[in-house]
Amino acid sequence: MEMRCTLPDSLLSGLSDFVAARIGLHFPQERWRDLERGLIAATPEWSQPDAQSCARWLLEASLTQSHIEILASHLTVGETYFFREKRSLEILETQIVPELLRARQGGERHLRIWSAGCCTGEEPYSIAILLDRLIPDQTDWTITLLATDINPRFLRKAAEGVYGEWSFRDTPKWVRARYFKQRKDGRFELSAHIRRKVTFSYLNLADDAYPSLLNNTNAMDVIFCRNVLMYFTAQRAKKVTRNFHRSLVEDGWLIVNATETSAALFPLFTPVNFHGAVLYRKAQDNAAGVAATHYQPPALQPALFQFHFEGETRRRRADDEDSTFGTARNEGGSQHRVTDKMELELFPPEMPAEPPGQTATMASNNALTQEQNDCEALSLNARDCANQGRLVEAIEWCAKAIAADKMNPARHYLLAAIQQEQGQLDAAAESLNRALYLDSGFVLAHFALGNLRLSQGKRREAERHFTNTLATLQAHPHDEVLPESEGLTAGRLVEIVTSVLASLPHAVAANA
Repeated sequence: MEMRCTLPDSLLSGLSDFVAARIGLHFPQERWRDLERGLIAATPEWSQPDAQSCARWLLEASLTQSHIEILASHLTVGETYFFREKRSLEILETQIVPELLRARQGGERHLRIWSAGCCTGEEPYSIAILLDRLIPDQTDWTITLLATDINPRFLRKAAEGVYGEWSFRDTPKWVRARYFKQRKDGRFELSAHIRRKVTFSYLNLADDAYPSLLNNTNAMDVIFCRNVLMYFTAQRAKKVTRNFHRSLVEDGWLIVNATETSAALFPLFTPVNFHGAVLYRKAQDNAAGVAATHYQPPALQPALFQFHFEGETRRRRADDEDSTFGTARNEGGSQHRVTDKMELELFPPEMPAEPPGQTATMASNNALTQEQNDCEALSLNARDCANQGRLVEAIEWCAKAIAADKMNPARHYLLAAIQQEQGQLDAAAESLNRALYLDSGFVLAHFALGNLRLSQGKRREAERHFTNTLATLQAHPHDEVLPESEGLTAGRLVEIVTSVLASLPHAVAANA
C-alpha cells in the first residue's frame, strides 16, 4: 500500500512550486509522494536533520547550482538499459539513418544525433553501436553523437562506460558479447572505440540556450528525448519542443517516448506513423495540427538559405524568423542586402542634414560603421549556414569574415566551432589558440578548448582548460552577458563549468 505523505500540504505545495520554477520539473498534487520521496533521499547530502527541515531550508536558503543539481538527481528516474524501447531504435537503424546516408553520399558526409536527457549513457551508446554496424568504416564521415543531461553524476558514470547486469535486461545478447568485456568485479566495460563516439555534456533543457554553436546543439538530424518531457510543466515542455524544432535541420526527426506523444505538445512538427510508433518530423511548410502521415522517404530538400543578388533583399524562410541570430540589422534598424560581389549595402533611415564642419567626421564614422556591419553580416551568414548543417558554406563565409577583420578573436572562435562540427579537431584547436593569442581573456575560447579536449578523451587537458575558464570568469560580474555567448551570463557559465568538472570521471585516463 502506498504510504501517505508525512510533510504538511502547505510545505509540499511550496516545494512543488519551487521545483517547477528552478528546475522545470512538474509535481502536481497526485505526485507529491514522489516529491517527498526524492526529498528524503536528498536530505543527507545537505546534512539536514529531517525532510521537513530540509524542505524549509530549500525554500528559504540562497541555493547554489550544485544544490539544485543534487535535488534534480533525486527527483528524476535514473533507470534505463541498453536498447530500451527497441522500436524507435529499429526505425533509426532501418529507415532514418539509411535515408540520410543515401542523401549525403555525394555531398557533405556528416550525421548529427543528440540524446537529450541521456541519463547514465545506455541510450547514446546503443545508438553508437547501431551506427557502428551501419557504417563500419566511418573515416569518410563526420559523425556527432551528443549526449546531455542535468545530472553530473549520471554523466560521470556514462563517461566511464562500466555497467552492471541490470543495464542489460531485455537487451539482445549479441550487444554484450560483441561490445563489452567483463571485469574482475563482475561488471562490464564498454569497448573504447564505442565510448569515443559519444560526447557527454552538461545541459539543462529547462534553462540553457539551444540551438547554439556554443554547446553544439545546432543542425541536428535526429534528437532523442525519451522519458524526459513528462517531468516538465506543460508550458516548459512546449518551450523545450520549440527549441528542439529549431535545433533540427529540415526533415530532421524528434523521437520521444510513446506516452509523451501529443498533438498539443508538438504543433510545429509533422507526426509520422510507423508500424508500432509515432515519430515527429520537422517538415517544410508544416501547419499546426497536421494529421499523422505514414512514412515515405522524401526527396532531398533544397537548401534552406538563399541569397538573391543585384539588389534583391536576402530572404529567410518563415520558420527561421525566430532563429537564434535573427535578421541582420544595424543599430539604426536598417536592413542589409547582398550584391553580386557579396558586398553589403545599407539602406539607413533618412537623417537630418549635418552642419558643414561635421561632414568629414561623419563620413569617416560612416565608413567605419559600414566596415563593421559588413564583418558582422559575414559572420552572421556563417552562423546561419552552420546552424542548418551547411558546413562548407559556413567555412566560406567565415573565411570572408576573417579576411575582413583578421585581428578579431571572435571570427577565429566561430571558425573553430564550424571546424569542430566538420570533425577537424586539430584545426579547431589551432583556431581557438589563435583567438586566445589575440585575446587571452576570451572566456568562451577557453571553455571551447575544454569541450574539444574532452570530446577527444583528453580529460586532464580538458580539466586544465575548464580551470582556466573559471579563473578568467573572475574578472566578469555575475550578471554580465559574455561576448559571443548568445545571451549566456558569466554566472551561468560558472555553474556550467563547475557541473562539467563534477561530471568528469574521478579516474583520469592514462593518455589524457
